[in-house]
Amino acid sequence: MQFDPKDLDSSSLYKLITGSIIPRPIGWISTIDQKGINNLAPFSYFNIVGEKHIMFTTAKNKGQNKDTLSNVLQNGEFVLNMVTEDVVEAMNMTSAELPSDVDEFLHANLTPIDCKLIKPKRVKESKISFECKMIHNFTMPHPENNGATMIVGEIVMMHFDDDVLLDNYKINMENYKPVSRLAGSNYSKIGEIFSVKRS
Repeated sequence: MQFDPKDLDSSSLYKLITGSIIPRPIGWISTIDQKGINNLAPFSYFNIVGEKHIMFTTAKNKGQNKDTLSNVLQNGEFVLNMVTEDVVEAMNMTSAELPSDVDEFLHANLTPIDCKLIKPKRVKESKISFECKMIHNFTMPHPENNGATMIVGEIVMMHFDDDVLLDNYKINMENYKPVSRLAGSNYSKIGEIFSVKRS
């Protein structure tokens, strides 16, 4: 089978892409609006794009910017909180469509704590968090959803729980226990790890 993306509706294309490009890390992004209301939401269109740069993409919701995007475009700051096995349920709760004046930290019973260099709060329960400042945004036009916007941020401060660190700045995967996104309602844990020497 072969498919031309132009011949598929958005739902069919989404299923094929998100079911094929797996696993995907989850960008659990916290922001703050101009009134000081916290926002927290997970994004699976997310990855590292450089030594100290990350990106995530958010589509419009019924033609409107999601709160995360609106907040980042207003103040240029956000926190990337990594998702682990012990916070999966809370992460899922923050994916709900809630009014802009609802604080997802409270909704999911999470603890917001101050960052060092930026205004948005980070998730205390997250084992690893990165304070980021936006350096670029780009909106990709799409006739059905009025476009998705990619945000690129520079990491300006990093936070690690002591128990996920090994010597020489390496990560203890047994204690970290990261979770990644598959398709539909499926997620994955770290399974068998094997090594292949570079040629």
